[in-house]
Amino acid sequence: MKESRRRFSVEEYEERKLKVLTAMTRHQLDLLVITDPANMCWLTGYDAWSFYVHQCVVLSGHGDLFWFGRGIDVASAQLTTDIPAGAIFVYPDECVHSVDQHPMQHLADIVREKSFAGARIGVEMDNHYFTALACDTLRKHLPAATISDATSLVNWQRVVKSAREIDYMMIAGSLIEKVYEHVMTVVEPGMAKNHLVAEILYVSTRGAEDAFGDYTSIAPLIGAGDEAAASHMTWDGSPLEQGNGMFLELAAAHGRYHCPCSRTLFLGEPEQKYHDIERVIAEGIEATLPLFRPGVTCGEVAGSFFDLLEKHGYEKDNRCGYSIGLSYPPDWGERTLSLRRSDRTELQENMILHFMPGMWFDNWGFEMTESVQVTPQGGACLANVPRQLLVK
Repeated sequence: MKESRRRFSVEEYEERKLKVLTAMTRHQLDLLVITDPANMCWLTGYDAWSFYVHQCVVLSGHGDLFWFGRGIDVASAQLTTDIPAGAIFVYPDECVHSVDQHPMQHLADIVREKSFAGARIGVEMDNHYFTALACDTLRKHLPAATISDATSLVNWQRVVKSAREIDYMMIAGSLIEKVYEHVMTVVEPGMAKNHLVAEILYVSTRGAEDAFGDYTSIAPLIGAGDEAAASHMTWDGSPLEQGNGMFLELAAAHGRYHCPCSRTLFLGEPEQKYHDIERVIAEGIEATLPLFRPGVTCGEVAGSFFDLLEKHGYEKDNRCGYSIGLSYPPDWGERTLSLRRSDRTELQENMILHFMPGMWFDNWGFEMTESVQVTPQGGACLANVPRQLLVK
């Protein structure tokens, strides 16, 4: 097998493992079953489109680690990690999409063989990839174990980014700049929405000469005309119409690290309401960016922005940001801190958040967002896309 496609140094992976072990000790866990593919990748480098079946990385409180998955995915583990062959375990392929047997039965066998039958085991109960049946099966086949919820235990170790992680996200930022440059070149009334998306996907994955574009964890979200009131619309084949506004909620990614950046595009002469909300959102971003510094709470950041909205007569009843970084479908968020008034989490240097002051009304919407690095001097945007209503 060829040399590993590992994207970080051995030392960085060891530092990450130590962070998780410290958190396991704090939560009194002997064993941690990690099923979120972003957490698996962050901890070991494992990277494959195999998360549609059951798989995991298991870490013991002693620091021993093994990968468990489908047999045909062993090559991916060998290519993307430095996990030794003796720590790679597979389950029979008859378990795949079977109602008769479950992969967790075989994981339970391995856990018992490793003398953890009565261990305190943490599992990620509330992520997209660990099912109720998986949990029930583990409990059934490990009756002496104490199985508890360890959702987000690893996620919280990821929120402060290393220098190399920031490099990856800045590369993604440079790629999203190219996407918007291309959009403004090709978009025109009458263009089919799917054709515009094809152009977006082409540029975002083609990348640059020295940096490939990865697939993003969320498909391009495009809402045009009345559909702009729906924040999570995807495309169809209908044409873009003159005199319509549309939001573009897009991202670029490099090595699974994302830089989301949303803008609103209007074909023709925008109605005054677009200029009005553009001015308020731009003012809100400028006023809020200095608060993205260590020691400020998420609630303080959100409160500052929401207060400004209310001063201008607008109200936003959903969060205005969240932590981002390494991710897999269906979400580019890390599912940790959120920019809402009630979140008292203090920002730390080199956290990166998607500052997302999107606004959706009865029959239209407006998005203008930034991916922001927390620094002692305030927020530093990862991409340099014109922060304005885009008009063509």
